[in-house]
Amino acid sequence: MASTMQAAVLHGREDIRIEQVPVPSAAPGELIVRVGAALTCGTDLKVFRRGYHARMIVPPALFGHELAGTVVEAGPGVSEFKPGDRVVALNSAPCGQCYFCLRSQENLCDDLLFNNGAYAEYIRIPARIVEKNTLLIPDHVPFEHAALTEPLACAVHGFVDSQARSGDTVAVIGGGPLGLMILHVAALSGCETIAIVRHPGQAEAAKQLGAAHVVQTRTIRQAIKQTRALTSNNRGVDIAIEAVGVPEAWEEAIELVRKGGIVNFFGGPPADSRVSLDTNRIHYNDITMRATFHHTPAICRRSLELIAGGRFQAGAFITGHAHLYELNRVFEKLMNRNGEIKTVIVP
Repeated sequence: MASTMQAAVLHGREDIRIEQVPVPSAAPGELIVRVGAALTCGTDLKVFRRGYHARMIVPPALFGHELAGTVVEAGPGVSEFKPGDRVVALNSAPCGQCYFCLRSQENLCDDLLFNNGAYAEYIRIPARIVEKNTLLIPDHVPFEHAALTEPLACAVHGFVDSQARSGDTVAVIGGGPLGLMILHVAALSGCETIAIVRHPGQAEAAKQLGAAHVVQTRTIRQAIKQTRALTSNNRGVDIAIEAVGVPEAWEEAIELVRKGGIVNFFGGPPADSRVSLDTNRIHYNDITMRATFHHTPAICRRSLELIAGGRFQAGAFITGHAHLYELNRVFEKLMNRNGEIKTVIVP
């Protein structure tokens, strides 16, 4: 390998620079992976807009976290991987020892280790992620499909947490990448799905990914009215999953479900957001509310298996390709809601 490489470095708000930086080397337990495909992500877009992420990244820092590639160096003590292996390395790993890990809630780990640097020619994978959250990619799975494992794991986790059963009516608010993934997973699981979206491109994507019904509107009251009208006697849906991350959509989700229904607040609003909920409706209609954050190692493995199995339409989520030097232009387009779901960044 050369001694330096090109990599995207986040310096602040809407300030990404493609720089020449040292190629990392593998310490004990670590891997160096040549990036085969890195994907754009809604979280990365938020970080690009804000210039930081309180838990994941403090500038200046290498940027990007959804990737798949080839091992080029294995550090001392690594026995499960070798140079030439095709791998997907997740963006985090739990400690396995804290209060939450010992209760099978690894997504809430007190010492959750995050990794960034996917928008580069090479990336260093920390030892804990190598041990707990790096997976071999089956030969027939392209890098760009395997790189979907991390966002899909979040979507699968949200769907599992929502306790849906085959035949349930599930409404998903939001037509972004994760909303569409949750919708697709629900449809594959035998649920009757309703996509609530704003833009025509989102509506078309939802139909392709298994939406039984699409409600396209910019008005919350219309969305509630039209969605409930799709259920028997305007009863409401069995499950509503909010995948937008704005307080108004959280409030909307409560109005969509039937008595005894479940609401999952999957989308994460900005810090210090507040919502106003009808406590009378929640209490006397026995509505269950929950939220889902991140993923666990077991869910990540389940997600890669779903991609490899072929039923999950991985290719439908890849809507563009660009070179690393075009990264700023890609994010600017995503900010304008141009209909792209995920763009593959090729180093």
